Amino acid sequence: MQAREHIRSISYLKSHAAQISEDVAANGAPYIITQNGEAAMVIEGVRQYQDKEDLIALLKLLALGEKDRQAGLGLSVQEARAQLAQRRQSAKPQA
Repeated sequence: MQAREHIRSISYLKSHAAQISEDVAANGAPYIITQNGEAAMVIEGVRQYQDKEDLIALLKLLALGEKDRQAGLGLSVQEARAQLAQRRQSAKPQA
């Protein structure tokens, strides 16, 4: 569907809320709601919202990791593997 097909006025939202809800649930495309001719809000499904929030959280983690990497913090691959091997060795039960 074209984006313009999902642009509706707030009065349309008031009178067709159930239909919009069903449409969003069925196809996942968000609706842009206008007020006085200006975009005022976006209506999207809960799943799409949660997926977007999860993506934002992952991007924040990546940005923090990149910041640490540029600051010289963290471990090289070899150092990380050595630490993992050491932890595995110390975690083995002694017979």
